[in-house]
Amino acid sequence: MTEQAAPTPLTKTDATPVDAPAAVPPSTSADAPASDARAALTALRTEIAKAVVGQDAAVTGLVVALLCGGHVLLEGVPGVAKTLLVRTLSTALSLETKRIQFTPDLMPGDVTGSLVYDARTAEFSFQPGPVFTNLLLADEINRTPPKTQASLLEAMEERQVTVDGEPRKLPEPFLVAATQNPVEYEGTYPLPEAQLDRFLLKLVLPLPTREQEFQVLARHAAGFDPRDLAAAGVRPVAGPADVAAARAEIAKLTVSPEVLAYIVDLCRATRQSPSLSIGVSPRGATALLGTSRAWAWLAGRDYVTPDDVKALALPTLRHRVQLRAEAEMEGVTADSVIQAVLTQTPAPR
Repeated sequence: MTEQAAPTPLTKTDATPVDAPAAVPPSTSADAPASDARAALTALRTEIAKAVVGQDAAVTGLVVALLCGGHVLLEGVPGVAKTLLVRTLSTALSLETKRIQFTPDLMPGDVTGSLVYDARTAEFSFQPGPVFTNLLLADEINRTPPKTQASLLEAMEERQVTVDGEPRKLPEPFLVAATQNPVEYEGTYPLPEAQLDRFLLKLVLPLPTREQEFQVLARHAAGFDPRDLAAAGVRPVAGPADVAAARAEIAKLTVSPEVLAYIVDLCRATRQSPSLSIGVSPRGATALLGTSRAWAWLAGRDYVTPDDVKALALPTLRHRVQLRAEAEMEGVTADSVIQAVLTQTPAPR
């Protein structure tokens, strides 16, 4: 397989960021060639950059999650374009998108849908909720009580919603992109460990650099309206056919026993860390394998390397571990523990 430009690293590795190629038209065939699908999905970075300045790592993370059929938790302070990023991604992917603003009074039926009595027919009929879409933006997910947060568990894991004992399949592809504010805790409900583990990646969106912030202001001064993406020139460059073709190719990637053992050793090392009360579960190890394969495919390879595993370790594992109280008081973070595990665990050559 011919090597392509590597995607933007999600963590600090030896890989060097390479600019994405120019946008190409989306593939329309259900069996789109792998090279066309890769070019189309890589072109998302260029298209999203028309509306969102910076955040290349978050864009790549969302694409990786889409290729793996996983979900993403976006964390960042207000005003770093979390919502705009997801809206722009959906436009560039030509996927149906719905948004739920999670609030304390939101009920589970407001997410999944519910049975509604029809007086004309004297029967109950199911009215689908906003979860029946391709890309669901769960805005400020930690502002709703646990019973409403839990309404997403079945949808995220089983790709279906059960109401009145009847399971109803969700569209394919299906991705939940949930946002939360890491600094405001009043009136919030932290996500339980079981639900955090359902997210494939946790992406942290940093504040922009001075140059990036200048570009944001310059665009707004020139008339940019974040509510009008069409005026910004954002257009579909990929679609469900490209996602399906990519997933089929990723399933064929070769993963050597040495790389599998490396993933196992990394995850087991977190369970032995004195700073953690809970380490990475086997589900986390499986997630790291999946994201590493998607990363390798985006880079144009048909095999996975230890560097692929390192590149995805932080976003895949950071939300699957729990710090001990004493370690947290000493300033230890989940990221620092995982970085230490990456440094201390020998990688195969």
